[in-house]
Amino acid sequence: MPRKLIHGPQRGTHPLVWLAAIICTIISIAVIIAGIVVFVGYMVIHPRVPFIKVTTAHLDKFESDATSLLDTAITIVVRAENDNTKAHASFSDTSFTLSFQGMNIAKLVAYPFEVRKNSSVDFNYVVESSSIPLSSEQVDQVDNSLKRDRISFDLKGNVRARWRVWLLGSIKFWGHLNCRLNFHAFNGSYIYSPCSSRAK
Repeated sequence: MPRKLIHGPQRGTHPLVWLAAIICTIISIAVIIAGIVVFVGYMVIHPRVPFIKVTTAHLDKFESDATSLLDTAITIVVRAENDNTKAHASFSDTSFTLSFQGMNIAKLVAYPFEVRKNSSVDFNYVVESSSIPLSSEQVDQVDNSLKRDRISFDLKGNVRARWRVWLLGSIKFWGHLNCRLNFHAFNGSYIYSPCSSRAK
């Protein structure tokens, strides 16, 4: 004799399960809509990352005496640029180190500042450093640089940019500068080469 299956009363889905499913659906839809809004906003506004660059420089003084001491003076113009046409930008934690032959000569800093939309701000740094002791190897390098009429300095540093873009909210970005500044030893003129924190 086949056994008879006895079925009890079927249980329905608990209301809390339905509520959780509805809440998850609403959250998923909200996330999708937010993603679409952010994507469309980016495509419409196409925000650009503010950046810094060296626009020009000049070697005002470069003298090495018989005691292997170096005296130098340099003018460096650094520009903070905001290409966004619809958003102001603020810059902070601006700090650069100028070095020669591996020796740090000066630290260039700037207090937090703002750059209006589609605008720029220039900083004119005048660096004077005297009585820098040179090793015998560095003295030889200086002599060779003078003969080649090419004096090189290194400029490295960081800056933090922050700007608000419509519905995208506030955006923060770190910019990094790592450049070699070259000058003619004869007249101190700057040999231009790209020096910018803008991503390539």
